[in-house]
Amino acid sequence: MDFVVSDEVQHKQDGQRMIVTGLLAGMVECRWYDGFSVKREAFRADELIASDNQLAG
Repeated sequence: MDFVVSDEVQHKQDGQRMIVTGLLAGMVECRWYDGFSVKREAFRADELIASDNQLAG
């Protein structure tokens, strides 16, 4: 699936909802708030799915 910056996505394994903040060489950079701080990590695109909110919009 192709993502764009500002898409809301979820990790397939743990369901964490995140916002796409960057794309580079097949990697998708995401940020999310874990209740304590803002986290940032890059994932392979095939590890992510569009969140339910993104599909409805």
